[in-house]
Amino acid sequence: MSIQWSLLRSLIRHGRKTLVIDDRSSYTGFKILAASLFVASEIERRCTTDTVGVLLPTGGGFPIAALAGWMLGKTVVPLNYLLKPEELQYVVEHCGTDTIVTAGALLEHLGAEPECKHLIKLEDVNFKGVPELRWPARSSMDDLAVLLYTSGTSGRPKGVMLTHNNLLSNVSQIDQFVEFTRDKHTFLSVLPQFHSFGLTVMTLLPLLLGQKVVYTARFVPQAVVRLFRQHQPTVFVAIPSMYGALLSVKSAKAEDFAKIRYAVSGGEPLPADVFKRFQERFGVDIHEGYGLTETSPVSHWCRPTEFRPHSVGLPLPGVEQRITCTTSDHELPDGHDGEIRLRGPNVMKGYYNQEQETRRVFDADGFFRTGDIGHVDEVGRLLITGRLKEMMIVGGENVFPREIEEVLNFHPDVAASGVTSRVCPMRGEEIVAFVEPEEGTTPDPAALKSWCRENLAGYKMPREIRVMDALPRNPTGKIMRRELKVMLDCEDEATVSP
Repeated sequence: MSIQWSLLRSLIRHGRKTLVIDDRSSYTGFKILAASLFVASEIERRCTTDTVGVLLPTGGGFPIAALAGWMLGKTVVPLNYLLKPEELQYVVEHCGTDTIVTAGALLEHLGAEPECKHLIKLEDVNFKGVPELRWPARSSMDDLAVLLYTSGTSGRPKGVMLTHNNLLSNVSQIDQFVEFTRDKHTFLSVLPQFHSFGLTVMTLLPLLLGQKVVYTARFVPQAVVRLFRQHQPTVFVAIPSMYGALLSVKSAKAEDFAKIRYAVSGGEPLPADVFKRFQERFGVDIHEGYGLTETSPVSHWCRPTEFRPHSVGLPLPGVEQRITCTTSDHELPDGHDGEIRLRGPNVMKGYYNQEQETRRVFDADGFFRTGDIGHVDEVGRLLITGRLKEMMIVGGENVFPREIEEVLNFHPDVAASGVTSRVCPMRGEEIVAFVEPEEGTTPDPAALKSWCRENLAGYKMPREIRVMDALPRNPTGKIMRRELKVMLDCEDEATVSP
């Protein structure tokens, strides 16, 4: 059964229940369904392509627009409004759509409109009266449901092709693993819906299960704490920097988070310092999950009963994991670091119009090469060590930024850190660490080196530690080690220039 038919069934079953609350309104199942029919009629009048873009802030408008596209048998392309205009335009042109569903307020905020034949602004749609009734298009489970564009570590954004089967399988896997349907839940979402976790976990999952989800379009820590107080959510999924920001809200109290049953962190490794402070202050254990856009996205989930520090948990039902040598397909035993490879019904069909890249990321057995390094413990839990492309080789030893950052982040004068390397004629690479001061402190690089010396092996010691007022971050708050690397490379080039 395709996404549109699955959503239709759930929205009718929970027609009178409030399923969505956002910054502007609330939506019952019937209201979402009716609104999607109105938007479907507008798309049908204009769109002649197989794809339709959705450029909307986090909220109830996104599932309405997405369902409208699926009702017509279209492939929905969630558009990242945090991209630079030229990057967004590339995505619009690459996916080949002639129609984008958007909102005037968002376009005004962006200060530019993407060039596209048709822009359907939700505020211009007439939602009054009775919408034109229609049967949802019949899509096969192997048909594309969405194209999610991910930039990866370099180059142009790649369009990840996710089928109806991919997305529905992932929702089913999560529910089977965590058993959300056993109880009533309220989800609180601060993740963009163009993000794979925001799409699958915080939109499709609650709507298909008939659970309530509360959205806010902007992550403002004080406002998010107020939403916790008002709605008492039981499920919260965020990236590590967001949990760190919530700790900065001085008025936040443990009772604000009393109803939370699943506090999940994903997108990047959760710093041990953030976990410890959140637990001590609010009494909440943050559990990590793992996945990629290419895996729809969830492949692993650390359930409360299986907690282990730094573990992202066991693979979801139907997901096969394999740890291999980074230079061959040789499978490694438990406890040994290697590249994480995954296979399952949630793994993407491939990259849109990039057959060579698609072939490169799948091995001969059909396992997806994630590019992440990790190992499996004695009971099958996965622990992430780092990214293969970020691995540093110092004096012949493999070193990952995360293990050094974890040590630095525990220092009381350090709010955050980023670690990279530069070429060293003697040792291959030398480690350079950048730290962001904790408010009201002035970190001393010499003292930080002593701290590292007490807690790290000698070959993992940073050659240099620099203090920056603010580390470079992407729009979601993730520290951009690549920018630090570029800065060092530019310095080195300037040094050798005549």
